[in-house]
Amino acid sequence: MTAYKVPQRELLFILNNLVNYQEHCKMPGFEDASADMVEAILPEAAKFFEQVVAPTNWLANTQPAYLENGKVITSPALDGVYQQIVDAGWCSLSGAEKYGGAGFPGVIDVVVQEMLQSANMGFSLLPMLTRGVIHALDLYGSDQQKDTYLTNLISGVWSGTMNLTESQAGSDLSAVKAKAVPNGDHYLISGQKIYITWGDHEQSQNVIHLVLARLPDAPAGNQGISLFLVPKYLVNSDGSLGQRNDVQAVGVEHKLGIHSSPTCTMAFGDHGGATGYLMGPENRGLMCMFSMMNNARLAVGHQAVAIGERAYQQAVAYASERVQGKVDGIDSRAPIINHPDVKRMLLQMRSLTEAGRAMSLFTIAAEDRALHHSDSEIQAQNAQLVEIMTPLVKGWCTEVAMESTSLGVQVHGGMGFIEETGAAQHMRDARILPIYEGTNGIQALDFIGRKCLRDGAVSLRALLSQMKETAAKASSKSPRITKLLAPLERAIMQCQDALDYVLKNSEKSQAAAYNYMMLFANSVAYWLLVRLAIAADKHIEQGSKDRFCQQKIATAGFFASQILARNQAYLEAVKFGSAYVEDFNCEDFITD
Repeated sequence: MTAYKVPQRELLFILNNLVNYQEHCKMPGFEDASADMVEAILPEAAKFFEQVVAPTNWLANTQPAYLENGKVITSPALDGVYQQIVDAGWCSLSGAEKYGGAGFPGVIDVVVQEMLQSANMGFSLLPMLTRGVIHALDLYGSDQQKDTYLTNLISGVWSGTMNLTESQAGSDLSAVKAKAVPNGDHYLISGQKIYITWGDHEQSQNVIHLVLARLPDAPAGNQGISLFLVPKYLVNSDGSLGQRNDVQAVGVEHKLGIHSSPTCTMAFGDHGGATGYLMGPENRGLMCMFSMMNNARLAVGHQAVAIGERAYQQAVAYASERVQGKVDGIDSRAPIINHPDVKRMLLQMRSLTEAGRAMSLFTIAAEDRALHHSDSEIQAQNAQLVEIMTPLVKGWCTEVAMESTSLGVQVHGGMGFIEETGAAQHMRDARILPIYEGTNGIQALDFIGRKCLRDGAVSLRALLSQMKETAAKASSKSPRITKLLAPLERAIMQCQDALDYVLKNSEKSQAAAYNYMMLFANSVAYWLLVRLAIAADKHIEQGSKDRFCQQKIATAGFFASQILARNQAYLEAVKFGSAYVEDFNCEDFITD
């Protein structure tokens, strides 16, 4: 099984040339997170996750979490590892300094999260969900709630979960039935939630659940759901842990992948009611929860990048060692990495992963600016950009992660189908990504509906304008870049064509949504690869002989010829495919 190596060079290149981190770190609040500081800590983070966490991946996969006598038992391979992450401070990088965090920008936190996600994806969900709870608490928690919970959540001493789904209420949260009854200064919560990631465990000292439930007089539907904070252990006035709350795991799911993560069925109030505290306004729980949900959607998009990177590294290592067949120019039998079709698969994995990474870090950097920039107009523009990009990052990155990890198995040939190589684990782990935190069908509907039709595509046109600006300003003197511009211009026109069609045929938007999302995401991904290629070309023009710069340009060229070519199919599916979807009635799917 191949050892994981953090792609530090690639990460720093994106930070320097796409994020423009030298300027990014000058925003208020990031004064101590200089570029020099980042360049110093990233190698330390890489060393930690390569040496401490990555070796747990296979063992934890073969030793899934289980429930025993009401207690969730996680893989012994993980024993003590989470505490090392906490002690090293990797959980608290982006946390507010007021509550003990390091105060780094979110984009740096995501870079380090990628290291953990590649090292052990199922394990990475533990701090990922905690970050979502921190985000929601920061926005909607009372001062007392922040003072009580944030310090320990930011440090990682306590962890957090998101409790939305019930057996009768999957993506349709209007069907939530969990109850919250007022009881003095708190509420008594009762009901069951399913698919709760890291819902219970002994890795952290306490687990803070955010739970959607209904008050007794709440209206029906989405407008009657409130959000409650329910700790596993109640917290005393002095901050110490008190008695166990009336909440427990009653099941751990047997899953296709992410075996190291306990996915729990949680029971609240089986013995009279779990103590919970209202967070945010009554009956506005969905609004509060979606702040956490959107945070998680971006994190899932980067999980896809991370698992694609791990699968790519393993495929390259295997292809470099596996000797089979002959290749022109090599006298003896050659490692399969020399075969053109294997090179094609590896380049496909590489270009999809690098494009996804660029798209994700570009979006998180925009989120940093939306929250911290000193200019309110720039804040608003970036908040708008994050809104548009969130379904693209979550949707496209997770779709192509399945493609990349499947190609990883294919590169291994028959050995990829054998568990011990580890290639199959990556494919199984990736399969959850298009499903959780809102299926990709929901991401597509969000993108075409809320991010396009709702405002007449004002925000989307602004993004297309940025893409046009890159094409217009790129130097025509460099033939290396000139050949990348025509595909970019064509992609922009295809997006514009699809946009015009959808605006004129909004009644067909739902059937067209997925292909519409994939068309825009494919084009945005390529645009960002072109921007990185332009930066690499500047280094070459300045005399650099570094092969890395040539690789960046070649990767963009491969994407243009092999991946961007899919745009025409996406466009035709948007314009002409809806009719055939509508031609089928429900009964047509039932066989005799």
